[in-house]
Amino acid sequence: MKQALLVIDVQNEYFTGKLPVTFPEGSLANIKKAMDHAQGASIPVVVIQHTNTAPDALTFQKGTPGWELHDEIKRRPADIVIEKNLPGSFTGTGLGEWLEKNAITTLVIAGYMTQMCCDTTARQAFHRGYSVNFLSDATGTLSITNAAGSVSAADLHNAVLVTQQMRFSRVMKTDEWVRGM
Repeated sequence: MKQALLVIDVQNEYFTGKLPVTFPEGSLANIKKAMDHAQGASIPVVVIQHTNTAPDALTFQKGTPGWELHDEIKRRPADIVIEKNLPGSFTGTGLGEWLEKNAITTLVIAGYMTQMCCDTTARQAFHRGYSVNFLSDATGTLSITNAAGSVSAADLHNAVLVTQQMRFSRVMKTDEWVRGM
């Protein structure tokens, strides 16, 4: 089993922009812990960065402060940085080829947002035959209200974790993943 840690969309938009992540508390600290552990254990780190390509994009517009990776992510080593334009980290990117070239069989998911890019990427990985570990305390989200209704950040996060554990991923805390190494 050769693992890679995927650090998905840990960008300023989720801290100082229009989409502040609120749950779970401490998710950034756990993302940093996962990255530091991966580095020390010679586990490849793949940093994924989202770019919104719509000309009138209000978030994740390339070159804006919100689009930039969080400073804590930028100062840690990454084996590769992959830019994506859709929620799935495999869609329209070279991620699959890079993983194959490096003989990766297990992906560890960390980053933002739990229900969007992390969930989509985990499902894509499962469909491609990868084993997936989903770090429950190193992923995060915010409360959502739209035309379909409202959901709290905690309820949304937990619903995705329950669904991931049902079929797609092994849901675990960061410390559990670190201890299992």
